[in-house]
Amino acid sequence: MSAKIVVGSRESRLAVVQSMTVVDFLRSTQPGIDVELLTMKTTGDKILDKTLDKVGGKGLFVKELDVALRERRADVTVHSLKDMPMEVPEDLPILCCSRREDPRDALVLREGMAELPEHPSIGTSSLRRAIQLKALFPDCEIRPVRGNLQTRLRKLDEGQFDALVLAAAGMKRMGLEARVSRIFSVDEILPAAGQGIMAVQGRADFDRALLAGYADADAWRAAMAERAFVHELNGGCTSPVCAHAVLDSEGIRLIGLYWEESDGSWRKGSVEGPYEEAKQLGIALAQTLRDGREA
Repeated sequence: MSAKIVVGSRESRLAVVQSMTVVDFLRSTQPGIDVELLTMKTTGDKILDKTLDKVGGKGLFVKELDVALRERRADVTVHSLKDMPMEVPEDLPILCCSRREDPRDALVLREGMAELPEHPSIGTSSLRRAIQLKALFPDCEIRPVRGNLQTRLRKLDEGQFDALVLAAAGMKRMGLEARVSRIFSVDEILPAAGQGIMAVQGRADFDRALLAGYADADAWRAAMAERAFVHELNGGCTSPVCAHAVLDSEGIRLIGLYWEESDGSWRKGSVEGPYEEAKQLGIALAQTLRDGREA
């Protein structure tokens, strides 16, 4: 191992806060190794006037960072797992997952508002959130919003929306809990696969032992189950397909949302099983819901 490790990150404030958890961990556990942070703007960060499904999907947030890994300008990169494509290159595997932060979605009102008005305008570019919000607030108007967390909040407070729906994990990591007016339960809005989990990606030859104390086994199991469900249904940034795993001493309970593209209908189901079958559980639940069987 080189005497230097470069951690690659998107340049947004939230991405840097998340990536610094890896930098700080490596600095504290590997005092003989110089650890640096390399930030860059990805294509997904640059294109803000179109929704992701119009410009190429979640892969736009990792493309430049993947190149940095392959060119050995970075040794590992840090991502919000929910923003990673379901297909990960064999030469750039996910090395580990962080301990999971709150996986739920949060409602953030415009400054000065105490509650949602009648016929509220809610900002989100996520079809997953949009269809579930419509079930909760049938009279709401869904408006697309792009940009990093600070940009979205600025647009909110400028009056472009009455509220936003954002990942609770990002709000908490940025110390913005006070802006959150409501946390939606998993039953109200099922989170995106991997929401609240950070993924460390790197070249296949990276020494994973260096991340042993950072890696979280429960988050890894949950991620495998959730991503297997979405992958089986060919879900991506244009699809509301999503899943959430709950782990306890008995094993895994996986809840999934299936969306029928032909008519826009959707349904949920769940499955339970042992930890070691996380991936198989995701595939099985996806097949069950796709076939219209009881889950």
